[in-house]
Amino acid sequence: MRCPNCGSLDTQVKDSRPTEDSAVIRRRRVCLACNFRFTTFERVQLRELTVIKRNGRRVPFDRDKLLRSVQVALRKRSVDPERIEKMVSKIVRELESQGESEVSSETIGELVMEHLRELDDVAYVRFASVYRNFREAKDFRTAVDELSGEDGGKAAPRK
Repeated sequence: MRCPNCGSLDTQVKDSRPTEDSAVIRRRRVCLACNFRFTTFERVQLRELTVIKRNGRRVPFDRDKLLRSVQVALRKRSVDPERIEKMVSKIVRELESQGESEVSSETIGELVMEHLRELDDVAYVRFASVYRNFREAKDFRTAVDELSGEDGGKAAPRK
């Protein structure tokens, strides 16, 4: 593992322990060149995923990008960071277990919306406004109606 401080490849693991849900291993490391201490996280990756963007471009799936977009939707909301992490891990597992190495950005967006809907209504509407490219106030009204179940049955049922 390359040291984030000096770039040396000469690092040593000082401590390893699983997270609470045992889905990730937390490793404390020290650089033998500059003595800088840092933490890394190791998680199981079932398969390499490629995202097919709306314009047809293919890019490697980036879990951190997914996490950041969810965090933006949840900004200033009182949701425990551990719940956010679990939600993102669940989305990634669902994507990996679909059996395909390529997944559309629309599939990812719909999964995120499904999970945000269960987690936080405001974050759901925030994410939907960007994902669905809202242009008018009525677009927000439609999203809120979906949450309320007033959309004529178009929205997925809440779990």
